[in-house]
Amino acid sequence: MNKKKLLSLLTLGLSASVLLAACGNESEEATSDADETASSTAVESSDTETSSDDFSVVMITDVGGVDDKSFNQSAWEGLTTWGEETGKAKGVGGYEYIQSDNEADFITNLTTGVNNGFDVVFGVGYILKDAMQETASNYPDTLFAIIDDQIEGENTTSVLFADNEAAFLAGVAAAKTTKTNHVGFVGGMEGVVIDRFEAGFYAGVKSVSEDIDVTVQYVGSFADAAQAKSIANGMYSSGVDIIYQAAGNGVFAEARDIVTADPEREIYVIGVDRDQQEEGKLTVDGEERDLTLTSTVKGVGVAAQEIANLAMNGEFPANEVQFLGLAEGGVSLTDGVLSEEAIAAVREAEQAIINGEIEVPETP
Repeated sequence: MNKKKLLSLLTLGLSASVLLAACGNESEEATSDADETASSTAVESSDTETSSDDFSVVMITDVGGVDDKSFNQSAWEGLTTWGEETGKAKGVGGYEYIQSDNEADFITNLTTGVNNGFDVVFGVGYILKDAMQETASNYPDTLFAIIDDQIEGENTTSVLFADNEAAFLAGVAAAKTTKTNHVGFVGGMEGVVIDRFEAGFYAGVKSVSEDIDVTVQYVGSFADAAQAKSIANGMYSSGVDIIYQAAGNGVFAEARDIVTADPEREIYVIGVDRDQQEEGKLTVDGEERDLTLTSTVKGVGVAAQEIANLAMNGEFPANEVQFLGLAEGGVSLTDGVLSEEAIAAVREAEQAIINGEIEVPETP
C-alpha cells in the first residue's frame, strides 16, 4: 500500500471525521436517503449522471446497518464523502451500500455488488471475512477491500486498527472518573477484534488502579439492542457507574432510561468507533445531561475514502495490510466530558504508547 498517502489522510482527516460523526442531523439525513434506495438483494440504478470515468464503489454492511451510529455508519459517511468530492451519484456507477440483515446475506450481497459492475467492493466488519475471501477468489477482476480483518489475493486489500490502544485510553479515562470503583465492558460478539477492545480497556483501568473492579459481559450479537440494554441494566444495578460499550446502542438506551427515571444517578457510557456524544444527550427536569463520557474513534471512513481514491487512480494497494494505531492517527479518544485530570492522564498514556513505553495487550 502507498502507506504515506493513507497514513497522511488518516492523520489529517480523523478530526474531520469526528466532527462529521457529531453532526447527527446531517448523518441521519444521509442514511435516511440511503434507506429509500438500498436493498439487501439488489441495487437500484441512478438516473443522475456520474463522472466520466464511471469508477464506482459499493459497501456491504455487517448486520449493524449504516445507521448504527457506529462502525458501519462511519464507513458509509467516508464513502459518501468520497462520492460527493468526486462528483459521483449514489447508485450503480457511483457509490452505494447493500444492507446485510444476517450473515446468510453476505455472499449474496457481495455477489450482487460484483454483478452490478462496481469496481471496488468494501466489506465492513470482521464477520464478513470468510464471505469476502470466497467472493474475491471467485471474481478476480473485481477489487475487494475489507475493514477490520485480513483477506488475501492480488485483488484484495485489508485495513486493521489497533483498537486495543484506544481502548487502553478509555480504560484510563474510566478509572480516573469512576466514583464507585466499579466499571464495565459490554461486547457484541466475542472474537479477535472485540478481544482487542476488552483487553485494552481492562489494561487501561488496571494501569491506574488494581483496586477498580471490571465486569465484562457479551451480548452474542451486534444487533440485539434489547439484550445489550438488559446487560447494561444489570451492570448499573450492581454498582457499575461507567460502561464501555462495543455492542450497539442498547447500553446508551439503558443509561438514558435510568437517568430519566432517577436524575440523581451519575452514570456514563463510553462510545466506540465514532464520536457518540449525541447518543448520550438527554434533558431531565429542564437540565441538559451528557452521559457519553468519551468515545474511542477509529478512522474507518477516512480509510475507506482513501482506498477508493487509490483504486480510482490505479494505485490499489493489492494484497497489502495496513494496521493503524495511535502513532498513525488511525485511532484516538475524544475529550468528551472528561475532567482536566483525566484528560492529562489520557494524554500521558497516549504518548507512552506511541513511544513504546507501554505495550497494550491484544487479548484478554
